[in-house]
Amino acid sequence: MHRVCISSTGLYVPPFTISNAELVAAFNQFADLDNTAHAAEIAAGSRAAVPHSSVEFIEKASGIQQRYVVEKSGVLDPTRMRPRLTPRPDSQISLMAEISVAAALDALQRAGKTAADVDGVICASANMQRAYPAMAIEIQQALGINGFGFDMNVACSSATFGIEMAVNAVKCGSARAVLVVNPEITSPHLAWKDRDCHFIFGDVCTAILVERLDTAPAGAFEVLGTQLKTVFSNSIRNNAGFMSRSEDRNPDDRDQLFYQEGRKVFKEVCPMAAEHMSQHLATHGLAPHSVRRFWLHQANLSMNHLISRRLLGRDATAQEAPVILNEFANTASAGSIIAFHRHHGDIAAGEVGVICSFGAGYSIGSVVLRRLI
Repeated sequence: MHRVCISSTGLYVPPFTISNAELVAAFNQFADLDNTAHAAEIAAGSRAAVPHSSVEFIEKASGIQQRYVVEKSGVLDPTRMRPRLTPRPDSQISLMAEISVAAALDALQRAGKTAADVDGVICASANMQRAYPAMAIEIQQALGINGFGFDMNVACSSATFGIEMAVNAVKCGSARAVLVVNPEITSPHLAWKDRDCHFIFGDVCTAILVERLDTAPAGAFEVLGTQLKTVFSNSIRNNAGFMSRSEDRNPDDRDQLFYQEGRKVFKEVCPMAAEHMSQHLATHGLAPHSVRRFWLHQANLSMNHLISRRLLGRDATAQEAPVILNEFANTASAGSIIAFHRHHGDIAAGEVGVICSFGAGYSIGSVVLRRLI
């Protein structure tokens, strides 16, 4: 069995940003148009009026200040309220594969590696662009990797679950190195017309290079252990899928997009995530207070604060649990990886950190890391 490490990460950031002020202006225009169109029903009490949103509401509810998106004009069009994407022919690389290649090349360059050093690609994402062929195989082809590729989806925990799959492949010798890519194009599945969640998600792609310790560059992070947990819940859901067509579903039905019971998720997931990390650390003889940094899933600032308090018995500092949510919004499985990517350079040799994600399922995944010399 080989010792395994994360030798580098890569990041692709889309070209467009949407500020909270821009988003609120578009949403409130949509609300006014919709309320005018249904004024009679609203007056009769058979339909609820769409309430206005506000920058203050968004920032208090989430801590989000802006988000990156792959397409901006369609989202901010009050008569559309969704990205305006152009179909690509099968002969052209797909959008999800394109941004994955960019993030993967960034990770390879940072580790001083090439495609020849990699034997596998895992595309781990909350939302796949298509059913088949696997996105991972298209990404593998575009990178020129001679090996295997497969897709997996465990919602916002996809990245940490993908890391475990990659670690196991490298540990047992079936691959020298595996790229885990997390192309999160969340904007098409977000209900931009729903005041309670129209601000939550942003687009991005991350990549993680997992490889044998004996081939890794200096300063890599050894994977001490991974731990996964799932508990079924309907509290976060998206029912869109290939069966919708056969059920004669309307694509605009509310359950064909992301929806959640936010307060229930908050109350149930926070203690589960804190307990999961505490137990995982204990299996390695570690306690939360001995951890240099927690790279947490970036879904909601209040959730991260509560999880940190349950772990440490006090509020975590920005150094202990860095936040990228304000800039990127919730980027599904990529959030904890962005936090690691942006905030690992100051970790000293021998210090320990934890990557942890949590989301729909419920699913929780954690990776305990130690910085090498």
